[in-house]
Amino acid sequence: MDRDPFKEYIKESEPEKRDKGYAWHTAIGLQAVDGLKTSQYLINTAIKNIEGDISIDEASELLNSYYEEKPKKDVDDRTEEADKVALRIAKILSENAFSFTPNEYISIHKKLFIGIYNHAGKIRDYNITKKEWVLDGATVLYGSASELRATLEYDFLEEKKFSYKKLSMDEIIHHLAIFVSRLWQIHIFGEGNTRTTAVFFIKYLRTLGFEATNDIFAKNAWYFRNSLVRANYNNLKNGVHETTEYLELFLRNLLLDEKNELHNRSMHISGLLKADIESIKVDIEGTKADIESTKADIEKCLSNIDESVRSKTAMHIASLFEECGKTTIFGRSIVEKITGLKSSRSSELINLMLVHEIIEPVTGYGKGKYRFR
Repeated sequence: MDRDPFKEYIKESEPEKRDKGYAWHTAIGLQAVDGLKTSQYLINTAIKNIEGDISIDEASELLNSYYEEKPKKDVDDRTEEADKVALRIAKILSENAFSFTPNEYISIHKKLFIGIYNHAGKIRDYNITKKEWVLDGATVLYGSASELRATLEYDFLEEKKFSYKKLSMDEIIHHLAIFVSRLWQIHIFGEGNTRTTAVFFIKYLRTLGFEATNDIFAKNAWYFRNSLVRANYNNLKNGVHETTEYLELFLRNLLLDEKNELHNRSMHISGLLKADIESIKVDIEGTKADIESTKADIEKCLSNIDESVRSKTAMHIASLFEECGKTTIFGRSIVEKITGLKSSRSSELINLMLVHEIIEPVTGYGKGKYRFR
C-alpha cells in the first residue's frame, strides 16, 4: 500500500472522489493530535468508500463488526478509538449541514466520541492542566469549569457580531487565528477538544467561502495543536509571549495554498526558538550525516529482520531529529507522536538509539528523557 494512499484522491478531478478523499485524509491525519494512529483495515475501508463501493454508513457497520470480532488485547491500544473517530470525522466533513452555534460544537464532540468517552458531548465540571512538550512541560491556563458555558457562548456571540467586510486577507487570517485559538483554549471537554475544534473550524471556514480541501490538516495535525498551545501561553519572566504567528502560517497554507515550512521545533519555548534558522539547517544536515554513518551498525543490529523494516528505522530516526534537533528534550510520548509508532515499538527505537549512542539520557526533566548527541 502507498505510504500516502489519499494523495492522489485529493488531486482527483472528479469532485465526489476528491471531497471524500479530503475528508478521509483529514480525518485520519487528525488522530495524530493525540498521538493516535489508525489501522490498515480502516484505510482499506476508506478507499472502498471513496471509490463508491460502499457508503459511509456501510463503512461504519464494517468497522463496528471488525472490532466486535477483534477483542482488545492491550488496554493502552487506542487504535479502535482512532479508527472510529476518524470515520466519524470523515462522515461529518462529508455532510453539508452546519450551524454556527455552541450547541453544534458540543454536538460534534458527542458524535465523535459517543461510546468512546463517557463524557461525550458533556461540558467538563472540573479544572484541568496538561503538560505540553512545546512548553517544556508547562501547561496552558484552560477555562475555569464554573465559567465554561458562559465563556463559550460569549466567544460565539463576539464572532457572530464580527464583520469581515473590507478586511485584507492578512487581517482575515489573523482574526480567524484568534477566534479558533480562543475557542480551543476554553477546552470545554475533558478530552477530544482539538479534534472537535478542528472539525468545527473546517465546517465554519466553508461557510466563509474557503474550500480548504488540501492535505494541510492531514499532514500537520500536531503542528496545529502546538500552534494553538503557543497562541495561549505567556511566561513573561522568561520572555515568552502568546502569539498566533505559527497558527497564521498554518492557516495561510490551508487557505491560500502557501508553502510555509511548518516545523514543531520552531515553536518550542527553549533557546532553539530564538536560534538563527540557517544555523539550524547546518545542524540538521550535520546530524543527518551522523545518522547516515550509524546506519551500518543499526542495520547489522537488525539483520534478522526484513530490509524494509531497517530502512523504516533509519527514517524514524531522521524524522525524530528533524523535529527535535540537538537541544530539544524528548521522551517516549514524543517519539510516538512524531513517528506514529506504538509505545512498545517507540521504547525499542529509543533503546536502539541509546545503544548506538545516537541519543543520550538527560536528568532534571523527569524519568525517561533524552536528546540527540
